[in-house]
Amino acid sequence: MNRSMTAASSRVIAARADTTVAVQDRAALRPALGLGVASLLGFGLLYAVATTGIAGVMFPDAAQGSLLVQDGQVRGSRLVAQPFAAEGYFQPRPSAAGYDPMAAAGSNMARTNPDLQARVKAATDVVAAREGIAAADVPADLVTQSGGGLDPHVSPAAAQVQVARVAKARGMTVEQVEALVAAHTEGRTWGVLGQPRVNVLMLNVALDGVKSSRAAPGATGL
Repeated sequence: MNRSMTAASSRVIAARADTTVAVQDRAALRPALGLGVASLLGFGLLYAVATTGIAGVMFPDAAQGSLLVQDGQVRGSRLVAQPFAAEGYFQPRPSAAGYDPMAAAGSNMARTNPDLQARVKAATDVVAAREGIAAADVPADLVTQSGGGLDPHVSPAAAQVQVARVAKARGMTVEQVEALVAAHTEGRTWGVLGQPRVNVLMLNVALDGVKSSRAAPGATGL
């Protein structure tokens, strides 16, 4: 008799324990799900919408990609490099991403990589022949790729070695082109960060705005 009562009591206690655990699990699940949904809506939606809206009001140009628009057409972004094929244009740095904003990246090759050394040498020979200068005078940024692959700037030295070619192709004097390069040379950020630099797109657009003795070449930027 005692054994039967003890067994029955054990079954009742076990059943109550199972029920209690199940109730506790459901009670803990509801606030966890609620917190997850609230976080998703708050930080994934509302925060993104709010910050995008604020950025659009305070910095409308930057929020839209710093696009350069002329005659209703987008010529490019001031922050993204693009290639120019015609002789009458300054050339940007090489791009490991093929100037594709959706594939921005560097080559990730070490300085000791034979493939990198071979590529730089070949690029140096091409630039030297194009600009009519010695290989030793080719600025490094005209034959090396930036880490992001889309650097819109070149150094003043890299712009200077291209002046003669651009002037000849456009029927302008060297002094005219040099003046434009000087006008589009940016100083250090806040006077201390980075190096002086020339925005290639802005310089080429300024060139297109100058009337020369020859017809300006058609833009071939991508």
